[in-house]
Amino acid sequence: MDMSTQTHQQVPRQPWLHDLRVAVNGNVTALSASSGDMGCQVGEHWCACGAQGVYVDDRRALSVLTVHLGQEAPVPVADASSGARSDFVCSARQLGNPGADPTVEVHRRRMVIVQGITEVIDVISRADQCVQTDVVIHFGGDAAPISTVKSGIVTEALLTAGRLGPPESGLFWRDAWHRTHVTFDPAPTSLIAGAPGEASVASFRLVVAPGQTCSVVVTVFASRFKKSNFDADSGAAGVDWSEVFVQSVDRRMEPILIAGLNDLQHLLLTDPQEPSSVYAAAGTPWYLTLFGRDSLWAARMVLPFGTDLAAGTLRALARRQGSVLDSDRAEAPGKIPHELRRSQFVDPSAGLSLPPVYYGTIDATPLWITVLRDAWKWGLADRQVEALLPNLQAATRWLTQDAAPDADGLLKYIDTSGKGLANQGWKDSADAIRWRDGHVADAPIALCEAQVYAVEAASAAAELYSHFNIEGSGDLLDYAEQMRARFRDNFWVGPPDGQYIGLAVDGQGRTVDGLGSNMGHVLGTGTLNAEEVDRVARTLTSPVLLSRYGILTLARDNAGFNPMGYHTGSIWTHDTAICAWGLAREGKRDQATRVAQSLLASAEAFDYRWPELYASATVLDRPVPCPASCRPQAWSTASAAVLVSVALGFEPDAPAGRLTLRPARPAAYGQMTVRGLRFTGRSLGVRCAPDGSTELLNAPDDVEIVIL
Repeated sequence: MDMSTQTHQQVPRQPWLHDLRVAVNGNVTALSASSGDMGCQVGEHWCACGAQGVYVDDRRALSVLTVHLGQEAPVPVADASSGARSDFVCSARQLGNPGADPTVEVHRRRMVIVQGITEVIDVISRADQCVQTDVVIHFGGDAAPISTVKSGIVTEALLTAGRLGPPESGLFWRDAWHRTHVTFDPAPTSLIAGAPGEASVASFRLVVAPGQTCSVVVTVFASRFKKSNFDADSGAAGVDWSEVFVQSVDRRMEPILIAGLNDLQHLLLTDPQEPSSVYAAAGTPWYLTLFGRDSLWAARMVLPFGTDLAAGTLRALARRQGSVLDSDRAEAPGKIPHELRRSQFVDPSAGLSLPPVYYGTIDATPLWITVLRDAWKWGLADRQVEALLPNLQAATRWLTQDAAPDADGLLKYIDTSGKGLANQGWKDSADAIRWRDGHVADAPIALCEAQVYAVEAASAAAELYSHFNIEGSGDLLDYAEQMRARFRDNFWVGPPDGQYIGLAVDGQGRTVDGLGSNMGHVLGTGTLNAEEVDRVARTLTSPVLLSRYGILTLARDNAGFNPMGYHTGSIWTHDTAICAWGLAREGKRDQATRVAQSLLASAEAFDYRWPELYASATVLDRPVPCPASCRPQAWSTASAAVLVSVALGFEPDAPAGRLTLRPARPAAYGQMTVRGLRFTGRSLGVRCAPDGSTELLNAPDDVEIVIL
């Protein structure tokens, strides 16, 4: 290849998502421009545009859906998306009365349904005379796998040829996975099936009288043609958060909690092996499937509003718990999986080739143990816990016997397959773990948070072992104490008067001195003494880490700091929420409130729909979306529930029949009322006064509720 050819060769780029409008319902997600359109026209051809489209089961069933009135596209004016719905308001400037005021509007109402979407296109006239126009819809699908789209390899993908069905039945096309059927109401005036590589076209002749509306309904349904072992369906009906209500002097609390739970509910999927088990898909569009770590954290965060999600998540992961040693899958007996897909996930741009069930995670197993204990504490019935006790024992064996392969006893990971994840904690990008001078740490890596997850998990397992009469609780408590000592010996760095927790221990046994948000995950796990908690709280809330809009993943003074970097200086919603919760659990209520308030400050900028990650304030004086960030993301949406936990300080103990509250004083968000909380399956509410004094609302009379 000569240099001129090399210069002009296009390098694949991952599509950015920050300017897309997103609606999701389980295994189906729709991404479009602000007009509602998907796809674009290049010359005479229609093709996919970035990540836009309707994805069903991780395949792009629809890559082009555009609406024109005559030869002109309506002009986007406003839009809103939440849960399974997107709404778009556009103006048809070429129609109606002359002048600056728009008199003909186009409203598009999109709902994500089972295996597809329904879209209502309303043409609304306020013109003086009848408006005559042709609504022209171009549409088609390219069947691109989500991994190929994410890698940036798909740019101008070839549309699948359309086929006309029987009269009045619309049009369809078929790929290796789905049969996609597009129907219309009313029937189009003209319907033309596209040849291979061309869009299909439906036209409707409309006459709209003054003050009237004419509508066209488009339904896209992608039925499964090829089955897999993981055909998960929408699980939105599997939880009921309809009673949840919040009212606060801080008016940001209501929209962020209600919108967050709405998005989370529409990220839920059912386990194909047991449809009554629901769990949260990690996020759309790239991670719309079961992820061990992400799904567990999301379920844990919303436990104050019920245990159904936690129970389903625990069971779905337990069914796929590791049983053999397999380096390609990173599997080991007792290990909880990281990620499940319908098929192999290949991303050449990132060097990834992941099998359908992949176990490359160091922290999902201890988190599974802890969430089981926490769900039990919130009221998960003993019989449901008992069914998972064999999985608990297998998980604790992996934790205490296999997760620490070296003599130092630390949990660590290394990708031996050469095609898996280089980093296997929550900061899983290849450049995430950095020394203070910016260079990337060498594997194998022992993350600071993985060690303390192990401490908390061992203590949680010991509690469950004791209650359910399983031998070994004493050994687990001994293990937890040993891990505390190992942590203390290995992770504190810096001068005596400024010590902090380093990110990790590297492959040479050296403590990586990068300063980052990971230390916030240590709080509340039972690892630190009071003086150590003080040190972490001071560092975490110092200007080098705490910004106006959340906690930075990597400190500003790190040579590798990048406010737009995936894990190298951006702010992750769930990460900041976990830090706030950890501070509250350690009794650092003032600092916890400061961190929670920083997260609330960012919510407004994103229309109360937090993305996966974002950058702190720049010249715009408001948080900036990271272009590659998913939205909605399960643990970002669930972070709204953590704000309630920070304010009220829940300490559940369902086996003892007691719920303790330690509310922030003064109140974290001013006077606040919360309803729809659930403890032992019973509903209750709480009202806080500005000074933090708290009263119960409709509390059940058969449990003890203590307010301290």
